[in-house]
Amino acid sequence: MQNVQPATMRIAALITLLDVLVASGFSIASLVRPELIAPAGTTPSGASAIFAMYAAARTLPLAAAVILAITMGSPFALLILGSLAGVIQGLDAIIGVLHGDLGKTIGPLVLAGLQAYAMLRLYKAMRPVRLTRTTL
Repeated sequence: MQNVQPATMRIAALITLLDVLVASGFSIASLVRPELIAPAGTTPSGASAIFAMYAAARTLPLAAAVILAITMGSPFALLILGSLAGVIQGLDAIIGVLHGDLGKTIGPLVLAGLQAYAMLRLYKAMRPVRLTRTTL
């Protein structure tokens, strides 16, 4: 695998880190203070606590893996994990739309868009240079 320019890797790392830290923050908040995350007019219950645990069980290991990929300087690992994080944000935006919650639609949609941009840049930077007649 070829080396990726430091600026490209840094942008991908920062956006991916922002993505997973925001997701982790929401999952931790839902564990500690579920009323902050619950839809208006609802009361958190035992069921919401269980769903909060499921969310944390997915977001926290993803955040740890992203931090490890960044620390190791692995563009390939960051590409895979960042793409996964972006898909998750996209799905969160769809859930926001289905629930008619603009706040829970716009935030994930913006993060998904930023993530897609960063992953596309990283992917293009990782592609090997193809030799053509003009480059020979």
